Amino acid sequence: MSFRGIRLWLGRWAARGTLCALAVLYGLAPCAAQTVDWPAYGGGAEQDHYSPLTQINRDNVGKLEQAWVYDTGEKGNLEVNPVIVNSTLYAYTNSQKVIALDAATGKLKWEFNSEIGGSTQPTRGVAYWTDGKEARIFAGVMNFLYCLDAETGKPIASFGENGRVDLRKNLRGDYLEQSIALTTPGIVYKDLIIVGGRNPETHPAPPGDIRAYDVHTGALRWRFHTIPRPGEPGYKTWPEGAWKTAGAANNWAGMALDAEHGIVYAPTGSAVMDFYGGDRVGDDLYANCILALDAETGKLLWYFQGVHHDLWDRDFPASPALYTVEQDGKPVEALAQITKQAYVYLFNRITGEPLFPIHEHSYPASTVPGEVAAPTQPKPDWPLPFGRQELTAAMLTDRTPEAHAWAEKQFSTFRTGGQFLPFAVGQQTIIFPGFDGGGEWSGPAVDPVTDTLFVGSTEMAWTGGLAPLAPGAGPGERLYDRECAVCHGLDRRGTPQTYPSLVGVTSWLYESEILRTIRHGAGRMPAFPNLDDKALAMLLGFLRTPVKNKASGAADAAGAANAPREYVFTGYRKFLDPDGYPAIAPPWGTLNALDLKTGKYLWQIPLGEYPELAEKGMADTGSEIYGGPITTAGGVVFIGGTVFDRKFRAFDARTGKLLWETVLPFAGIATPSTYMVDGRQYVVIAASGGRDPKGPAGGEYVAFALPQ
Repeated sequence: MSFRGIRLWLGRWAARGTLCALAVLYGLAPCAAQTVDWPAYGGGAEQDHYSPLTQINRDNVGKLEQAWVYDTGEKGNLEVNPVIVNSTLYAYTNSQKVIALDAATGKLKWEFNSEIGGSTQPTRGVAYWTDGKEARIFAGVMNFLYCLDAETGKPIASFGENGRVDLRKNLRGDYLEQSIALTTPGIVYKDLIIVGGRNPETHPAPPGDIRAYDVHTGALRWRFHTIPRPGEPGYKTWPEGAWKTAGAANNWAGMALDAEHGIVYAPTGSAVMDFYGGDRVGDDLYANCILALDAETGKLLWYFQGVHHDLWDRDFPASPALYTVEQDGKPVEALAQITKQAYVYLFNRITGEPLFPIHEHSYPASTVPGEVAAPTQPKPDWPLPFGRQELTAAMLTDRTPEAHAWAEKQFSTFRTGGQFLPFAVGQQTIIFPGFDGGGEWSGPAVDPVTDTLFVGSTEMAWTGGLAPLAPGAGPGERLYDRECAVCHGLDRRGTPQTYPSLVGVTSWLYESEILRTIRHGAGRMPAFPNLDDKALAMLLGFLRTPVKNKASGAADAAGAANAPREYVFTGYRKFLDPDGYPAIAPPWGTLNALDLKTGKYLWQIPLGEYPELAEKGMADTGSEIYGGPITTAGGVVFIGGTVFDRKFRAFDARTGKLLWETVLPFAGIATPSTYMVDGRQYVVIAASGGRDPKGPAGGEYVAFALPQ
């Protein structure tokens, strides 16, 4: 690291409440500061998931013991990365109650309950603002952004409308018909709170405008149109007038901030609908982009589009991590952006110039009527991807002879061709890495001293296809195919662990509960406020009918050529063997350490396992990972995230050697936080489970520390 890099790093950590940066940097005694915060989602505005603390280090981390537990008493996903400021931990319960805990004991200080029914969307953290005199917490609950007093948890009435802003407003059309939820917290810059939001992945969906609100009044100060309007740059990359009907291209994954230069970096997702773009032919700026915006005004400074005319739901899945690296003897203020396809893009974050070459590569055209796939897609020459890129027959499971034979038979029916092979009508196409990555929402960690990036990768194959809406289908069936099949499948069977089956749903769930879930959303399902009572009655009537055999997507391709027709996704499908394990050979999940100076991997190891397979001698297979790493100046990488073994682990940052592990009460599907209170360092993680149908589920925050 250069002298300028050292200065910036020291300034950053002085701002986070520690006076020990010099001691850490020069390898002196462990930090003696009494209080060190984790003041923002991801550790800080830079989103580097890094702490300068050294009390817990590679030599003593094996002695960690449980320090405290807070039980929410609820079930459901907890994806929260807690914020810790001035010895108080701010987080959520499973049902989106905002809580403040004593960070040294886990005792509840206050709880805010919005009393919004059905508030079970994912929430990943809050944002903290202070001017040194007062402090405010900005918390998303469904479509509302709340402003709470950090000391009491009470809404500050002078903000917005009685303490909250309705994010459905100022988008497009009747705000009551818009669906948006703030699942990842906004980012604070001076007196602004800048937010994105989670939008539906089918029509209708509002545009994914990025908006900045005044932290005092809730007044809208600026917004950036991710779907450009007439006269704005990028407008001609969409069909004429598309801004009136196109949706999403939204920042759901969070943002990073360069406070010194006043630049906010916002990655965006795909436009609707995710898998068929006949109504949005063109590159579709600014979907699937990294946007560098002036944090004061929202003005676009530079952008990079990672997928042109996305047909594969290849959102940029996590906020970028900011760091400073030396290149050609000079310091470069840089940005690292991971992707679902396991690429790592590295940029000069001021100019937008790539640190390693990026080239456009040619890919096949779409065979689906009305679709025009982009002829080329970008790919970095370096670093190499951190996950495998194309599934072949040689990579199928050998767990048992029977599983291998089954996988071979299934694989022979699929289309496969690596990245960016467009979906087809009548046959399933392999997506690998899968729809959830590769990289996911939990993002990477960066050690700014050693210039090392740590990232988890899920190695799961999925399949998908397209089918035309059946001409003879009734209105309820057409509504289901258009709005619901993308997640639950044309056969209503869903994808276990991720999207529940709806086969016979009216026989095991009250119809009032079904309607409430459709109106308000639940878990990963967005709300559908655009559906009126008549539409809901038609949809419910269809759900009462027996399932037709139309799930394969094997529609009459010849008939489908008689355009115009509307195409729908046949549903997300994991490529699992009959016993429910991945139908590909391990590793099924990895943890990777990348040298940001050279672009070379320092180490790559399997992360996670299936306990029942480990007992039979099939250990260290890796597993799906939904929770990111953090790293510390003590030379330790902490990560939970493994779905099936429920373990929380610590690794040597230099070598990848396992130094410590413990089994959580529920899987830790979240990124941990680390902080110091009264001279004692803690590491805390949210544990909830929920993705393993055979595993326990709950809601606890579990903190660890060295023995006193």
